[in-house]
Formats: sequence, structure tokens, C-alpha cells
Amino acid sequence: MFVHEVKGVRVRYADTDQMGYVYYGNYARYYEIGRVEALRSLDFHYKVMEDEGVMMPVYENRSRYIKPARYDDELSIRVTLQEMPGIRVVFHYEIRNQLDVLLNTGETTLVFQRRDNGKLCMAPEKLLNKLKPYFEV
Repeated sequence: MFVHEVKGVRVRYADTDQMGYVYYGNYARYYEIGRVEALRSLDFHYKVMEDEGVMMPVYENRSRYIKPARYDDELSIRVTLQEMPGIRVVFHYEIRNQLDVLLNTGETTLVFQRRDNGKLCMAPEKLLNKLKPYFEV
């Protein structure tokens, strides 16, 4: 299992709604921040993968809102991969505030898609090689 945590994601005023809570649609952006930084921690970069002809569109997104995040909270985003990617990859998220209170859990499923013809493909070998050590028994 691969786990990575991104700390210090500050809630901006523009992220909040009239009640002072983070607007629900912004959690997908927090998931993306966590996902990109988790892959970057493996020295695997979205831009390079896209330049090599593979895209990673979101196929499914789920969220559970437990407690509200508020303006100026400092969030941590824990990202977990419980299974090796294939044609799909499933990211699991836990978002906590600076007091370590669990605010949100989520899951996104992304697929690997060839840029040239739009067909689904296997995860890039470079990514699989970087993840293998986390899944070896």
C-alpha cells in the first residue's frame, strides 16, 4: 500500500461559502492537490506522462463530508493507493484540519487513456515500477 500526506494546504477565503465553510466542490480540488503531490513524491509527474501521450481523466469521484473546513484552516491531505493501478487507479483521501480532526473522506477513480486515439490503456510502466516496492509482500 502506498501512502503520502500533503500538509499545509491553507483554506482561502475564496474557497468558502456564505456560511464560512469550504464549498463542497472545492474538495475535488483538494483531492487533485493530494494526488499530484503523492505522485510527485515518487518522482512521477503528470505533465511528463501527458507529454508521453497518456492522460488520466477522472472516471468517478465520491466524497463524505464529516465536519466543515473553514477559512484559514490548515489542511492535511492523506492519499492512499490500496491496489496497484491497471487500466484504472483508485485514490483514497482523508482530509484533516490543524487539530487533526477528520473533516472529509473521499475516493476518486481515474483511468489511463491514450491521447492519440482516446482508448483506455494500462498504467505507464514507469509508474508501475515506482509503485512496486509498496505492494511487494
